[in-house]
Amino acid sequence: MAQNQIIEVHCFGEEIGRLGLDENQGTSSFQYHPDYLASGNMKNLFPSTGVLKRMEPAQIFNQFNSETFRGLPPMFADSLPDYFGNVVFQKWMEINAKNDQSVSVLEQLSYVANRGMGALEFRPSRRLTKSTTIDLTEVLEVLKEVLDQKESLSENQFEHQALLNIFKMGSSAGGARPKLLISEHKNTGRIIPGDVHVSDDYFHYLIKLSLDDSVAYSKEVLEYAYYLTATEIGIHMMPSKLVDEKHFATQRFDRVNGQKIHTLTASGLTGWDFQKPTHSSYENLFELALFLKVPRRDLEELYRRMVFNVGFGNSDDHLKNHSFSYDEVSDSWSLSPAYDLTYSLNPMLTYKRTSRALSINQKRVDISRKDLLKIADTYTIKNPKAVIDQVQNGLEFLENQLKILPIPGPVIGMLMKSLKEFQL
Repeated sequence: MAQNQIIEVHCFGEEIGRLGLDENQGTSSFQYHPDYLASGNMKNLFPSTGVLKRMEPAQIFNQFNSETFRGLPPMFADSLPDYFGNVVFQKWMEINAKNDQSVSVLEQLSYVANRGMGALEFRPSRRLTKSTTIDLTEVLEVLKEVLDQKESLSENQFEHQALLNIFKMGSSAGGARPKLLISEHKNTGRIIPGDVHVSDDYFHYLIKLSLDDSVAYSKEVLEYAYYLTATEIGIHMMPSKLVDEKHFATQRFDRVNGQKIHTLTASGLTGWDFQKPTHSSYENLFELALFLKVPRRDLEELYRRMVFNVGFGNSDDHLKNHSFSYDEVSDSWSLSPAYDLTYSLNPMLTYKRTSRALSINQKRVDISRKDLLKIADTYTIKNPKAVIDQVQNGLEFLENQLKILPIPGPVIGMLMKSLKEFQL
């Protein structure tokens, strides 16, 4: 294994800096490219949240060795797939009889290259030390072979079998549930793997595949019902749809009008580990939004999302499920569209007590209207009582949508019974 590795970080056609990993010392490093600093462009690309300083000397990090960041500065760890499933490494390891422990996080970023979520791109540096067991040049040759296969792969219809055919070619999206990036031609409906091209000729989708038959309902269909409800009550989400009444397809907010959007999660912006309670609070999200100087309407939107997540039983609304998007022209940040809004438990099971990922008014259980109003008062949210009432009234809309969709009646009954316990 290469002990000292370095890769280049690019964004919007410019080399931003170089990212290093020293496995012997258990440290990572980042050094801005002097030309990028001298240009004065995109000064706010990585906001000064206490992680990166805007200076020429290399910056060393030894505090991000958790499973979330895997040794890397958080804004770059955001680009890693959530689980190890990249087809190029699978193929490389098959050829070389290696196991997944042989592949470092920088080698994974080199595979992500220019195909990852957001706008950051990663390239092997000329200073990269070759490993005695893994040669990145060799890995990239395999990548080219895989991408050549992807280039020739297309399907004529946006339907179940076509999605499965593309899924077999792998994806750079990750998560606990199988996900797939695809692009759909706006005129012909032809679909291709979504990590190959960025073009205004296509709608770029993230697909959550419904492949789990172990539960009595489709989590993807339920998430679609939540999408319909959230947008009905004024929450900003990307256009979404069901494919073959089972797969949840949502347009990507990091691919808009044929352009990449630089996007970072709250965890990636700050180094707050989403798996730990230390910084996991809505108050911290509001403070981050204020620090980023997002438009005032974004604070109102964030409040509406918080109320929705409480009232609709989404307790898994952690720090990586809230993102911010960067505008390189204005050098400013705004709240990204909402995503991953769904009922986070199994409605067919009985839970005595569930704890929220993000605390509200220093509480993770038994959140009340009083707690929500306290947050509104702290951040001067307009008409909070009306927002709470509007969200609460959305339960009837959700129930009507569930009855139209292929969700079994007993599941609907149990879900609605559970949600009515969250009356605010």
